[in-house]
Amino acid sequence: MLPIADLRPSQATMAWNTVARYDDYTSAQAAVDRLSDDGFPVAELSIIGSDLALVEQVTGRLTKGKAALSGAASGAWFGLLFGVLLGMFTSGNGWLAMIAVGLGFGAVWGAAFGFLAHAATKGRRDFTAVRSLAARQYDVIATAAQVDRARVMLGQAGLLRVP
Repeated sequence: MLPIADLRPSQATMAWNTVARYDDYTSAQAAVDRLSDDGFPVAELSIIGSDLALVEQVTGRLTKGKAALSGAASGAWFGLLFGVLLGMFTSGNGWLAMIAVGLGFGAVWGAAFGFLAHAATKGRRDFTAVRSLAARQYDVIATAAQVDRARVMLGQAGLLRVP
């Protein structure tokens, strides 16, 4: 069952033509999807997240070796691109040599820079992480002409609590 929307009027609610407020994005998305299924003109809706928080999910320990390996992989991609570009101006099998040289030099320089960059932190950040933004609440808003219709339709679908 989806969480019930909170429709306590506020200045933001009135200014944004808020149809409903949800605690998570999945619920807001489900409300818009239900409106879409019921034939509502969803191009007149938006989902707005507010009260943003930076979420950093730690994925593992970072060692100098892992930093060098990651740098080598990034450098290899850059070297491959550079090798392909230079290879376009060679004839015969020279293009293959350019790709191999670009890949090799890119990997070596990438590994060196990855190792040195991690060593320069002196252990202050010995972990890897993935950063993302998350909102604490999500407002489904509609154009002024459609806000009442959207509220009625969500109410009929059981996705909206009557204040």
